[in-house]
Amino acid sequence: MPIVLSVSGSPSPTSRTGRLLRHLDARLTAQGHDVVPLDVRTLPAEALVGADPSHPAIVRTAGLFEQVDGVVIGTPVYKAAYSGLLKSLLDLLPQYALRGKAVLPLATGGSSAHVLAVDYALRPVLTSMGADHVLPGWFVVDKHITTDSAGTVSIEPGTARELHRVLNGFSDALHARRTVPLAAG
Repeated sequence: MPIVLSVSGSPSPTSRTGRLLRHLDARLTAQGHDVVPLDVRTLPAEALVGADPSHPAIVRTAGLFEQVDGVVIGTPVYKAAYSGLLKSLLDLLPQYALRGKAVLPLATGGSSAHVLAVDYALRPVLTSMGADHVLPGWFVVDKHITTDSAGTVSIEPGTARELHRVLNGFSDALHARRTVPLAAG
């Protein structure tokens, strides 16, 4: 069973990015994946701001990246780029922390004017970290993610269809990687 690390780069405990990721985590679990959620905001600020890769929490987090088959990375878009919080974590991980991984980048933001942040800001970093396969990501406008009083997340139907398509592609890539033997050598 493929293992997925679901990383939220949002600094807010009530963010739409985090809600979206946890919603998608349930779908990945239903597709037969073990999902490990990681909210970067829960890591010690002194380790992130102090750029301390030897901090025990950062070492544990780097270990999580090593153990998984795929990574979903979600971030709110601030000033046309991914969050500084996510940047702090990515900077502390080993250079090739994503080697051998399938990666699905997702972003949320206030308007579709930020849609290119996935391809022009986040994708190059993920590729430089050695990701084997960075899938086409997806941008979700904040207003397309709602939560009712019971905490149930709803996604606008058109957006949900596209997200599920992208997520299914990620799931298929993970399953395919598990069934294809690695080349000798």
